[in-house]
Amino acid sequence: MNIRSWPWAVLTPAVAFVLVGLFAPLLMTQDPAAQDYGAILQGPSATHFLGTDYLGRDIFSRIIGGARTSLTAMTVVLAAALAIGVVIGSFAGYVGGRTELVLISLIDIALALPSLIIALALIGVFSGEAWTWLSDFWKMVIALTLAWWANYARMSRAVVVAELQQPYIEAARVMGASHLWIFVRHILPHVLGLVVVYASADAGALVLAIATLSFLGLGVAPPTPEWGQILVDGMSYIEEYPSLVIIPGVALTAVVVSFNLLGEAFALQKVPRAVRGGLLRRKRAARAAEEAARGAAEAAEVRA
Repeated sequence: MNIRSWPWAVLTPAVAFVLVGLFAPLLMTQDPAAQDYGAILQGPSATHFLGTDYLGRDIFSRIIGGARTSLTAMTVVLAAALAIGVVIGSFAGYVGGRTELVLISLIDIALALPSLIIALALIGVFSGEAWTWLSDFWKMVIALTLAWWANYARMSRAVVVAELQQPYIEAARVMGASHLWIFVRHILPHVLGLVVVYASADAGALVLAIATLSFLGLGVAPPTPEWGQILVDGMSYIEEYPSLVIIPGVALTAVVVSFNLLGEAFALQKVPRAVRGGLLRRKRAARAAEEAARGAAEAAEVRA
């Protein structure tokens, strides 16, 4: 089935993720960090909708809180990576010359390694004593930002180089427009149009990277809830209480797939659609009727 025929099915998990993250304090029925040793590993109940974990913490509230944590980290990383990438890539494409060569080399170096490997290396650097003042959450955010900007920089540079070849840019220069005006008024909208579409698909990969780092113990530190951390907490009890792993795993999978399909749907909007047989016949009939009417009008003019 074509993805265009079910956009709302694609959007639902992503929209739910954003709304749950935004309104998490109103949706959580318990404190996600509160421990209740009298309610350890209980099943779903009226008090705990999805049961409790090995410390008696409410799973439902921790899933909601984890969505808020992931949404916050994802938003900050995407915004920062977009800003850095657009500035560096656009500057490289607009200035050209040796400056472009140096910046493109820097971008290629950043793209030579997987983003997650770069993030892991940077988190290792931030683990030193000189960075003890920085919380684990912000260490993860900074590391992911520095690992994620290069793709946006390369795309921005390509768009700027292509737009500079357009005749209207030369016309703006001849009319005396400044470099800043040309870039902000004519080039930047094209750059943002491309990178924002790419970011909509990249959001899913970023949510997965955040969960991966937390799963490895290098992301969000307890007791702050996060889906990767909830997964690793439930791994020891996967045989007796599989719901401790299934619930966060399903939530994470649905959000990642939704963002990926959402990005694909945006990309497909720019792909020309095939004309169906019935529509093609109607268009041909309308064109034939139009030509017949035009021929009748010309014949009438000749007789007159």
